[in-house]
Amino acid sequence: MSEVFLERARQGDDEAFTRLVEPLRRELHAHCYRMLGSTHDADDALQDTLIKAWRKLGSFEGRSSLRAWLYTVATRACLDIAETRGKRAMPMDIGPASEHTVLDQSALEIAWLEPYPDQRYEQREGVELAFVAALQHLPGNQRAALVLFEVLKFSAAEIAEIMDTSTASVNSALARARKIIAERAPTRSEQQGDASLKDIVAKYSSALARGDADALVALLTEDVTWSMPPLPAWYSGIDAVMGHAIKVPFTCGSWQHVAISANGQPAVAGYLDGQAWSINVFTMRGDRIAAITSFIGPEHFRQFELPASLQ
Repeated sequence: MSEVFLERARQGDDEAFTRLVEPLRRELHAHCYRMLGSTHDADDALQDTLIKAWRKLGSFEGRSSLRAWLYTVATRACLDIAETRGKRAMPMDIGPASEHTVLDQSALEIAWLEPYPDQRYEQREGVELAFVAALQHLPGNQRAALVLFEVLKFSAAEIAEIMDTSTASVNSALARARKIIAERAPTRSEQQGDASLKDIVAKYSSALARGDADALVALLTEDVTWSMPPLPAWYSGIDAVMGHAIKVPFTCGSWQHVAISANGQPAVAGYLDGQAWSINVFTMRGDRIAAITSFIGPEHFRQFELPASLQ
């Protein structure tokens, strides 16, 4: 049946083209996010991919699968966007951790990493926050090679064709990329059972709502970090993190939280005095939170199809 749709699409049938690409849209969007670290940039890259694929479909000779061909178009679209828009950063990339709570902060004009709405994509680790953040430290060709090989399971020969290079170049890029990723993301968020994660999320939400320092401490590792892009300050270690929590979140207003999932990790959408404030993504180690990343700004809520207000 796909061959019928392919032939119709080549003849200019846009409905047939949609039928062909729709099953791949979600995974192509996730690929674009990994490459670019931004849901907005991923939206642009996917749109560019589909437009180019529609225009160039006549050149698809069927030597590879349609999926592989679409990943070729998507990867090249992402590399073009990455070259013009630059890399996405996290507060850890800007400066060292703050030892004391920084109250007077201004948002920096930096292209920050963005959270990704969890879509139950089968490769959870492929959109995990630490992994995507580490990818931003790779040159475009290494980033593409690593994602295509490690996450999407293309062979080195297939990647060489996608990237219009040699297999030897792909293997070299992979070796360099793996070294950097090992340094930047040595550990990943550990998967917990659904019941355990729901309990942790509920306890975090309750602790912030009640301003209960002891309850929050019980959820955190000793070396926990807390970052809040677009604010540059970030905190490392239980003392610094709790110092921040006591002086800021515990005192700034009334909190309500909605349990969600982001980047394949447990998360909560935080509403301050009923207004959308931050998407908080938890990196787990065992049954404790090893990192809290609070993406501040109501614009993130739209990506998760959440209301801007609970009032």
